Amino acid sequence: MSPSFLRELERQERWRALPSRERAGRPNTAVLSFDDGPDPEGTPAVLDALEAEGVRATFFVLGEQLLANPRLGRTLTERGHEVALHGHRHEPHDDLRPQAVRDDIARGLGTAEVACGRRPRFYRPPYGFFTGPSHAACADLGLEPVLWSAWGLDWEEVPASRIAELVVRDLAEGAIVLLHDSARYAPRADVRPTAEAIPAIAAAAREAGLELLPLGEALG
Repeated sequence: MSPSFLRELERQERWRALPSRERAGRPNTAVLSFDDGPDPEGTPAVLDALEAEGVRATFFVLGEQLLANPRLGRTLTERGHEVALHGHRHEPHDDLRPQAVRDDIARGLGTAEVACGRRPRFYRPPYGFFTGPSHAACADLGLEPVLWSAWGLDWEEVPASRIAELVVRDLAEGAIVLLHDSARYAPRADVRPTAEAIPAIAAAAREAGLELLPLGEALG
C-alpha cells in the first residue's frame, strides 16, 4: 500500500476516535472552507472569485499568517466571510507536546480575534489530524472541532478542472468542502487553480439547489 493510502487510513481511524463536525446541518446549503491563509499570494484571488459568484465562505486562518498579513485578516470579515482557526503555526500535533498544542491553539485564537475583529468559533487542525490534547484544548477554549466531507486535492499540483471535478463529486447538502487559499505549506506552486475552480463549483451548487454559506450560517 502507498504511503498516502496508509495516511488516509490513519486519518479515518483518528476521525472515528476523535469525532468532529464533518457536515453542516441547514437544508439546501453547503460550505466552502479555505485553510492556511491569509496569504497575499493567494487569498485576494480567492476572495475575488468568491465575490464574482456571490459566495461567502469560511476561512481557517493561521496566526503566523495573520501576523504577517494583518490587513488581509480584516478584509476577510469586511467582505462578509467567516473567520475560523487553523492554529498559530502549521505543525502536525503528533510532533508536539500536549502543552505546546494548547499554546499553539490559544495563541492563534488570540491573534485571530485581534487581527480580524471577531473571535473564531471553529477550529480545524493542520493536516486534519486531531490529537487528544488538541481536542481537549478546543473544549477548554470554546472552539468546535471541524473537519470536512469533501475536498479538491488542491494542495497538490492539479489543474482547476480537477479541483472542481473532485469537489462537485461530493458536493451534497450539508457538505463541508476543504480548499486552500495559500500554497505556503503545500507541494504546489500557487493558488490560482483553486481560484479558477470556484466558478465551476458555484455553478454546480446552483444547479443542485445548494446555497454556499459560511459554516456558522449553514448550521442553521
